[in-house]
Amino acid sequence: MFFPDSITPNGADNLTWLSNPVFAIAGAGNRRGYNAAMGESIGKLVENLAAQLLANGGRVCCAESCTGGQIAKSFTDLAGSSDWFERGFVSYSNAAKTEMLGVPAAVIAEYGAVSEAVVTAMASGALRHSAADYALAVTGVAGPGGGSADKPVGSVWIAVASAGQLRARLFRFDGDRAAVREATCVAAIEMLLELLDSE
Repeated sequence: MFFPDSITPNGADNLTWLSNPVFAIAGAGNRRGYNAAMGESIGKLVENLAAQLLANGGRVCCAESCTGGQIAKSFTDLAGSSDWFERGFVSYSNAAKTEMLGVPAAVIAEYGAVSEAVVTAMASGALRHSAADYALAVTGVAGPGGGSADKPVGSVWIAVASAGQLRARLFRFDGDRAAVREATCVAAIEMLLELLDSE
């Protein structure tokens, strides 16, 4: 996947900040398709993630909103995950994002829960509130309701972070609620694998 030139926003000293425009997932044309074998795909991705983390001695945590713990479940479906999965936060409400992860309420009020500002704060907060070396965070509109003109159903922000990097992307997923949540899991794990590959 393509990454634009890195930029360093205010207050992000010592971080490589990588942000992308929308990635359209699932469907036809130039969109990337996910099919009925997605569950098997997630399993393979988790196995790859586990192998990389075990090889470098790293541990991961996750902060989930729209997936409601589904990413953590996919991790713990693999036997032995306690060796590399440190903890998970299901910060479904705005209050939980603030209380559990330290996302400023003012940031949520200004940008909305489904935003780059919030998802990067979630990922950074997950690192601060855990003993993990890597974090991933997701926040989005899984549907069927809750969408708007600028944040339609299927809009999902995903962020991954380590001590030295913070990356965020906006995705637009097609399909029903289950499909959006499954596609979010796949994309989040893929992003984390990309980050690991870069370090």
